[in-house]
Formats: sequence, structure tokens, C-alpha cells
Amino acid sequence: MRKASIERNTNETKIKLSINLDGKGTYNVNTGLGFFDHMMTLFACHSGFDFCVDCQGDIRVDGHHSVEDIGIVLGKAVAEALGDKVGIKRYASVTIPMDESLANVTMDISGRPFLVYNAEGMTGKVGDFDIELVEEFFRAVSNYGGITLHINLLYGSNNHHKIEAIFKAFARALKEASTIVSDKLPSSKGVLE
Repeated sequence: MRKASIERNTNETKIKLSINLDGKGTYNVNTGLGFFDHMMTLFACHSGFDFCVDCQGDIRVDGHHSVEDIGIVLGKAVAEALGDKVGIKRYASVTIPMDESLANVTMDISGRPFLVYNAEGMTGKVGDFDIELVEEFFRAVSNYGGITLHINLLYGSNNHHKIEAIFKAFARALKEASTIVSDKLPSSKGVLE
């Protein structure tokens, strides 16, 4: 089974996260931030991974440390669960609608982190959640997961729907790219790093 469990404790957050890429879609989410709980639940549900996260963070300050640190831990857990990456599909591109919004996430599990984030007009808040944290989360996942990640919000008017479309597309793309499709490493140079 391709799985990982990671604990990360700092002066700002205490996080326990586990993921099983070959699971059955069970999940338990507690980030301390209502809207982000919703997004992490969507990630778990639409990826089909077994996923648990518990974060005790300094949300009295704001949600930044919790969201970024969960991204760091999720990236590390995905990288650990993927192991040597032998047999994975490696690439995926998924476009997801959420009512009036449409988002595309394209990724390469290459071992080389890079984030392209095109989501114009994504400012302000959804409830108590700072919308700018969406980009921070995905930058952390990309950097610590070794994933080239392109997120393109094509259009939309409701910020909740726009963010939801992005998280669902990310979940589906990660599921597809991490799927085992052969017994070979998908690299002409013989290494993914």
C-alpha cells in the first residue's frame, strides 16, 4: 500500500496527517478553519484517498500558518506515499465545473516543484477564510511534494465556487497522476527528481 503518516510540530502548528493513495475514500478532517475543512473534505472525497488531518494552529492570529503548514505536510506525505514513483501515470489534466465557475489543474509528478497559479480576482474572504491562502496552500504542496502544478481558474463569479472547483480539480488530477499504469518509471532519463 502506498501510504504515509506524518506529524509536524512547530510553535505555530501541530499537525497529524495520514494518506493512503490506494485507500477506499475514508476521511476525517479537522483544520480548525471551517471553510478549509470544507476544502480538505472535498479533496479527500474527490481523490478517493484515505485521508486524515488534524491541525491545532494559531488561528487566533489568522489561518495562514495552519493552511500553509497543512500544505507542507500534505506535500511531504504524497511524496513519501509515492515512493520511487515506478509505474505511476505521472501526468494529469482535469477541468471541473462548479456551477458558474470552471477550473483546470494540470500536473506532472516530476520531482521538480513549480507552481503556476492563474486565478484573477481571487481576493478578500470567504467567511473568515483569506482567499489568498489558496495559492499559499498549493505552493506548499507543490514545493514539498515535488509536483509541477498549473492551476488555471478559467472563469467564475462566486469565490466559494471558484475555490471549490480548484480543489476538486486538484483532487481528481492527483488521483489520476498517481494511478499505477505500468511497471516502469515514467522517465526517459531513468529518474524523477
